[in-house]
Amino acid sequence: MSQSHALIIDDNAKNVTVLARLLSEQAVSSTSVTNSRLLDATLGTTGSLDVIFVDLEMPGLSGFDILQRLKADARFQSVPVVAYTVHVSEIHEARQQGFDGFIGKPLDPDRFPGQLARILQGDPVWETA
Repeated sequence: MSQSHALIIDDNAKNVTVLARLLSEQAVSSTSVTNSRLLDATLGTTGSLDVIFVDLEMPGLSGFDILQRLKADARFQSVPVVAYTVHVSEIHEARQQGFDGFIGKPLDPDRFPGQLARILQGDPVWETA
């Protein structure tokens, strides 16, 4: 079985580092995009993805804009796209806009392994804390 791979889209390098470390601890490799202008180039060179984590508030493109791009691309239509943000009040909008899950920041290192396992099994995760 091949290793799972995640895409992290977040303009905050510290948040990317934390999420990448948590993923690595669960044997999930990751690619990150910290500049929304580089999204298309990264998507063009990234192989198979098992999950995509998207911050909702970034300069250039919002997480909602990115979600629409991802869902319009046949390569990513079956990949769960999870909003992860400090703006936990946006959980309902994230659901309405079509995100497959929601995890509030800061990520809880004790809860994250279970959240990730459920996401990778295809189960929705909608948690603000």
